[in-house]
Amino acid sequence: MSKSSRKQIDMDKKKIVAALQKNGKRSIDDLSKHCKFSRQKVWRIIKRLEKNKVIWGYHAVVDKEKIGVKAYLILIKRTTKPVEKTFLDSIVNNALYRSGTKMGVELDSMFYVHGPYDWVLSITASDIKQAKRFCELVAKAFLGYVADIQILEVLCPIKENCIDNPNHESIRDLFLTE
Repeated sequence: MSKSSRKQIDMDKKKIVAALQKNGKRSIDDLSKHCKFSRQKVWRIIKRLEKNKVIWGYHAVVDKEKIGVKAYLILIKRTTKPVEKTFLDSIVNNALYRSGTKMGVELDSMFYVHGPYDWVLSITASDIKQAKRFCELVAKAFLGYVADIQILEVLCPIKENCIDNPNHESIRDLFLTE
């Protein structure tokens, strides 16, 4: 007979995932103390989550301004043209990521969404000119599929990847007028 119910196992996984999302650098010891599990249990759960691709990877959340880049969101509205296999292959095979990297643009995230726009891309670029060049590249690469592209510059991240911005003054400076 099983020691834990399916519901309890899911709750344990969620507890570990939440802790890792807040700080992916935590050690197994620290996680086990925080979650009140044995080290072995934490290790097994993490390995299973990685194997099942629940956890895709780990990364650092950095202050983009301090490394000389800016964050942008790109909203893309698609045409009604039926999607062809070559179009899907270029998305799945990260063609945009590779093209962006060659021009100095980092494609951080890409989402297919429901709403007035169909895709949302999160990129990092040195300035708005570079972001616009990337948008031109997207329009050319997906010629016939793009009806509209909008670029939004991120002025100040308040929370990014479950991490609160520690620079509270930069947030306040955006809103205070005195």
